[in-house]
Amino acid sequence: MDGTKRMDISPGSRVQVVQKQDQRSGKLTDGVVKNILTKSPSHPHGIKVRLEGGVVGRVKKILPGD
Repeated sequence: MDGTKRMDISPGSRVQVVQKQDQRSGKLTDGVVKNILTKSPSHPHGIKVRLEGGVVGRVKKILPGD
């Protein structure tokens, strides 16, 4: 699943995000969603989230839960 729809993401979801400085390279960072920063129901580049480690980025992929 891609991360363009807010309803697909919730705190505790395992995701891969791209950080602002990594947008050109496309480097993805794995983590667990702490909170959702995008207010709109969808975003073409991915919903912006804050991960538990403090990393902020746009969700590119939602990983299956454990």
